[in-house]
Amino acid sequence: MNDKIDLDHFRALLIARRDELNALSGASEDARKPVELDQQSTGRLTRLDAIQQQQMAKAQETRRAGELKKIEAALARITEDEFGYCGECGEAIAVKRLEIDPTTQICVGCASTR
Repeated sequence: MNDKIDLDHFRALLIARRDELNALSGASEDARKPVELDQQSTGRLTRLDAIQQQQMAKAQETRRAGELKKIEAALARITEDEFGYCGECGEAIAVKRLEIDPTTQICVGCASTR
């Protein structure tokens, strides 16, 4: 385990972000529902706007799902005592880098060679 890392701090950060993403997902559920194409109740431009809003909500949900996967992987690394170590070279990841993105899996050196 990387002795310089407060695992409880990062676990709390990750869980808080996961909860926030899940709340956002629940709040935007209606926005992702199919758009009614009833021409009697809405005009063409209103329907197009509704379809655009729906597509943006779906794209946001896709991004949230990706971030949730990264959060779950980071929480698993904490459980397995692998959090804070580069997945490529095995060296410790700088705490400042983890503060910026606790889901990161590689150190700055390996990231710069990609």
